[in-house]
Amino acid sequence: MKKSILVFACSLLMSAAGFAQTDKAAAPAAAPASTSEMVFEAEEFNFGTIKQGESVTHEFSFTNNGKDDLIITNAQGSCGCTVPQYPKEAIKKGATGSIKVTFNSAGKMGLQDKTVTITSNAKNSPRILHLKGTVEAPAPVPVNTDQATPGK
Repeated sequence: MKKSILVFACSLLMSAAGFAQTDKAAAPAAAPASTSEMVFEAEEFNFGTIKQGESVTHEFSFTNNGKDDLIITNAQGSCGCTVPQYPKEAIKKGATGSIKVTFNSAGKMGLQDKTVTITSNAKNSPRILHLKGTVEAPAPVPVNTDQATPGK
């Protein structure tokens, strides 16, 4: 009886191993990795000091130094105040492109470090761009003292 159970257990294990090998052989091959490469001239821009409510726009230039076309699938700002615009068409190998980013400082104060995350088919994706600077209080609204006092 023990031999029968042992033989049954061994055959069951061998059967399972055969199915596992069959499943592995039937698995689809992984897609080849992209060889596009996104290289930026600079990944950070310091806009200095601006007044609250002002907007700053900067273009981050890049080159596709890879062997395949570069396709940007998304560009996402860290908040609604940072809006990127990116090329929707493929960037050929050796070609350049740019990502235009606008930062709106309305409601912001002090040191700022806003980011834009770039997702693409590049082997070095995702990439993170930074807009840094300081937002100061808006200039005070001048009070007009030349107005006549009512009732006089």
